[in-house]
Amino acid sequence: MTEATFDPKDFEPIVHTRQVQSISRPSLSYWQDAWIRLKANTRALVSLYIVIGLMAFTILGPIVWSIDPSLQDLDQISIPPGADREATLVQSYIPWDGTTLLEVSPGLRLAEPATTQSVRLLWDPIDGLSGYRIFRNLFPVGPERALGLPLAENFSSRDVAFEDRLDLRPGRYYYSVLGVNESGDESGYLETLVVNVARVITFDEALSRGLIDETADLKEGDTLTLGLHPLGTDYLGRDLLARLMSGARVSLFIGICAPFLFVAFGVIYGSAAGFVGGRFDQGMMRFADFVVALPFLLFMILFKIVFGIGPGESGIAPMLLAMVILLWPATARLVRGQILQIRQEAYISASQLLGAKTNYLVLRHMIPNTMGVILVTLTFAVPSAIFTEAFLSFIGMGVAPPTPSWGSMCNEGIKTMLTHPHELIFPALLISITVLAFNLLGDGLRDALDARMRSTE
Repeated sequence: MTEATFDPKDFEPIVHTRQVQSISRPSLSYWQDAWIRLKANTRALVSLYIVIGLMAFTILGPIVWSIDPSLQDLDQISIPPGADREATLVQSYIPWDGTTLLEVSPGLRLAEPATTQSVRLLWDPIDGLSGYRIFRNLFPVGPERALGLPLAENFSSRDVAFEDRLDLRPGRYYYSVLGVNESGDESGYLETLVVNVARVITFDEALSRGLIDETADLKEGDTLTLGLHPLGTDYLGRDLLARLMSGARVSLFIGICAPFLFVAFGVIYGSAAGFVGGRFDQGMMRFADFVVALPFLLFMILFKIVFGIGPGESGIAPMLLAMVILLWPATARLVRGQILQIRQEAYISASQLLGAKTNYLVLRHMIPNTMGVILVTLTFAVPSAIFTEAFLSFIGMGVAPPTPSWGSMCNEGIKTMLTHPHELIFPALLISITVLAFNLLGDGLRDALDARMRSTE
């Protein structure tokens, strides 16, 4: 039997190694994590950039586009964006004696080229008629015989000339001459002429508006380019872009200032009610319910009377006051619910056992932990306030002309929406974009600031 031999290495301890896989990430604060989550939300991030752009449009826009929003360009009234801005130089107006200057042709005709200075018409006399009625229309005359605006009536059958100088603008017009008999009834005579009116400007007007100087070598028939209006003009010839910028200051001031005030008051009110609790809380909430039941429009009318604001005057102060007094209960209820929930947390009880005072608990623990809810409430309150201002201005109870706001501009633009839709489209589009951007931003903030939706990895 052979003797066993052992190697000393056989008695060395066996060391087991275990590889542990760990996942780690840098420690992030609550706000850093919220910002990362917000950036991952494309709609909210785009909305944030739109809000920043609106602020730049409001604050920096008037610096870049320094046109007076109340300045009238009477040569360019209700022009759409991209309209022709050329005008022909002509001499000052010379009264017309009714004789023709163009080649004589039968029927209704022009005595000379039609311009914004005057349109001069001639037609042949018709036997058996006692006079003529002259009409002007913006649309073609159809079988229904809608002749348009009545301009004049010639009471003599030999009076066959007419000069139109009534609010002429560049474009196409349809002039009609209707014959009448001795009893004043319509006869069978009707002629219609399509007239294309060209824009002209006199030397004196061009000098007074700074379009030319006295040393310029220009003659009659030369072409000038009038002032630029990127978004067109309104019915008084005011630059629409400048008025939108000026109106943004009013609309966004009301839309941001009023929510900030009533949300701040609601936070204080709801925090006090939720922290104290008991009968004090119930009494405060019943008062909030009472405020909710108050009619907003009625108080707007009462506040306008108290402030002595009559019809046609801007009611910005009554609007702000009505919003601050009547719109805080929703925020107060929301914050109260959050405070009641936080008050039951263990760290609040621990702070109380350690001797923390009420002010410290509210300012250090409760308000910061409700800040996410407060920010979301504020972002949702801003579009609501902007829409309220636009609605009140639209019905004539808010900002009144000539002070521009997006709501009052919509009120003015709806009167010409069929003929000049750009006067309504641009302010309405800005209201829609602003309301949508703040709503989407508030939706993204709600998701980003909700602690229950934070990643647990």
